[in-house]
Amino acid sequence: MAKKPQIVVLGAGYGGMMAVSQLQKKMGSGEAHITLISKHKYHYQTTWLHEPAAGTMKPDDARIEIEKVLNSNRSSFVQGTVSSIDKEAKKVTLQDGQVFDYDYLVIAVGAKAETFGVEGVFDHSYHKWTIDGVREVKDHIEFQFSKYRNESIHHDEDLTFVVAGAGFTGIEFIGELSERVPKLCEFYDVPREKVKMYVIEAAPTALPGFDPELVEYAMNLLEHRGVEFKINTPISEVKDSLVILKDGEEIPASTIVWATGVRGNPLIEEAGFEAMRGRVKVDPDLRAPGEESVFIIGDCSLMINEETERPFPPTAQIAMQQGSAVAENILSLIKGGSASAFKPEILGTLASLGGKEAMGTVNVSFLKGKKLYGRSAYFMKHMSDNRYLMKLGGIGLVLTKGRNPF
Repeated sequence: MAKKPQIVVLGAGYGGMMAVSQLQKKMGSGEAHITLISKHKYHYQTTWLHEPAAGTMKPDDARIEIEKVLNSNRSSFVQGTVSSIDKEAKKVTLQDGQVFDYDYLVIAVGAKAETFGVEGVFDHSYHKWTIDGVREVKDHIEFQFSKYRNESIHHDEDLTFVVAGAGFTGIEFIGELSERVPKLCEFYDVPREKVKMYVIEAAPTALPGFDPELVEYAMNLLEHRGVEFKINTPISEVKDSLVILKDGEEIPASTIVWATGVRGNPLIEEAGFEAMRGRVKVDPDLRAPGEESVFIIGDCSLMINEETERPFPPTAQIAMQQGSAVAENILSLIKGGSASAFKPEILGTLASLGGKEAMGTVNVSFLKGKKLYGRSAYFMKHMSDNRYLMKLGGIGLVLTKGRNPF
């Protein structure tokens, strides 16, 4: 009797989870066995993390237990951290010494913060966009308000919040924080005018890639809530409670949140893949160049958009689509077929701005290319979140983890 092909998936982010989910649904009984390896026993919604970071959502609401999604008859889950990948021997080794052989490997191990060479980021800022990382940010923010209220000598930097990066993550976080600040001021009996919020962006515009009208809407809304933007303003160094800009200005701040973008997981380069900022320029079928059985998706993959001649951004929706495409390709290869080229379908781009405010574009049905603002954008963003949950775990997952779009 022929041995079942062994499919090993590294990482339980959007790409890895979607790959496993689709493999389970589409492969025949006994056709292959899937092993999902992740350092956490849960999958977390990275696109929701700005909410628990600001304290407007409980951290556990943004996570999903992996074993509730896996089909134990076709898949197994191993909690562990990968230490090495041996492409020649087709083996994955974990830090605890466990070794897993594979016939097909899907690498979806996520990313780490990109510092762009700025010193002090890892030592003096909050840069970990994980469940534990955002819980730390939320606790720190509340502590700063409590500290300011209870100390006899007040320091302005205690209630100064700096967000480095005006991309998706930075804007969504400052949106949630600016929405919550009045409530924190009321709870801790702190004058609202004592709170300062800055967003610092090195690029010439906030939210690069968004329509200028949408960017203007977002910035006007946030400025009305007290956010000050410093655009086209690079940071030269981050120190303890201090941000130093390249133009020489210094901003004392006890809370510095780093959200300037990501680079692929260091495991990619350690495994010997040729990469740029930890991202591998994958073949059209999502395989690593020169590799017949290794697929790389999510934050660790690099694909060029032929229309713009620039890389596609490492977004959740592309990672999900990659996961589904990889599942189709692996199943085809197992059956003796070939792997197909992957082409992303951008269904829209929506950014939340705190509360029930959002903005963006939608490229589906009669809304194709339409700009959305406020409640309508908020509705579509949450419906998009629920669509992912439906594809991942069905109606049961939507009922337990779904977002209220109203």
